[in-house]
Amino acid sequence: MPDPATPPTALTIAGSDSGGGAGIQADLKTFAAHGVHGTSALTAVTAQNTAQVRGVVALDAGFVRLQIETVLDDFAVTGVKTGMLANRAIVDVVADLAAAGRLPGLVVDPVLVSSSGQALMAPEGLAAYLERLLPHALVVTPNLREAGTLTGIDVGELMSVPAMTEAAELIRARGARYVVVKGGHLTDAAHDVVAGPEGVTVLEAQRVVTGNDHGTGCSLSAAIAAHLARGDDVLTAVRAAKAFVARGLAGAAGWRLGAGHGPIDHFGWSAGT
Repeated sequence: MPDPATPPTALTIAGSDSGGGAGIQADLKTFAAHGVHGTSALTAVTAQNTAQVRGVVALDAGFVRLQIETVLDDFAVTGVKTGMLANRAIVDVVADLAAAGRLPGLVVDPVLVSSSGQALMAPEGLAAYLERLLPHALVVTPNLREAGTLTGIDVGELMSVPAMTEAAELIRARGARYVVVKGGHLTDAAHDVVAGPEGVTVLEAQRVVTGNDHGTGCSLSAAIAAHLARGDDVLTAVRAAKAFVARGLAGAAGWRLGAGHGPIDHFGWSAGT
C-alpha cells in the first residue's frame, strides 16, 4: 500500500502554451494547486503569448500514444483530462485508450473553436470526437461555441439556460455521463449547466470582469480531473472547480502580464500579498 501522504496522480493530454496561461502549463499548475501530482502527454506545441498565436505544430500521433502509455505503465493515474488534441489521428489514439479502460475519470475539454470563432479541429476530427471519444467520457466541458459545434445549434441560440440545457442533453446522448456547458458570458451571473444521471443542475456565480481570463476552460477541466483523482464525485468536483476558477479570476484581475489576455491566479498569490 502507498504511504498515506503520497499524492494522487492525474494526467493531462493537451497542447503546450508557450505563454504559460493555458494548455499543459495551466493544467499542471491546477493539479499542483490541488495537491495532485501532474503528469502530461503533449499533443502539440504552440508559439503564443497573451495577444496572439503565431504557430502550431502537432506532434506525431504515435508519439502521443507513447507518452500516454509510458505514464500509465508507471503511475497509478486516477484522473485524466484532455485539451487540444489537434487532429483526427490524435483523437483516435485517445479514444482507443479510453475504450480500453486505460483513462480513468476522463474529463474531455473539447477544444474545437478559438475564442474568436476560428475552427481548431478539422471536420473529420469533430466526427471522431462525437463517434469515438465522447462515449467514453465521464465529463465533457464545452463552452458555448464548442457546444454549438458539437450539436449544430447556432451559438446565438445558446444564450439562455434552457438552450444550454438542451445542448447538454444532446451531447450527453452521445454517451458522455456528465456534460458541463459553460455560459460564463451570459449575464452578470456566470451560469454553468450540468447534465447527468441525476438530472440537470444550474451552477451560478457572480461573473468576474477582467481581461485576465486566458486558460479558464483548461483550468476548470483540470480542476475537475484533480478532484476526481482525489476521489470526489462529479458534482462535487464541478462545484469545487468552478469556485477555484472564480478565485483565480478574481486574484489575477489586476495583474499586468503581457499585453493581451493574461493568466488566472492558480496559486492564490494575490490573496497572500
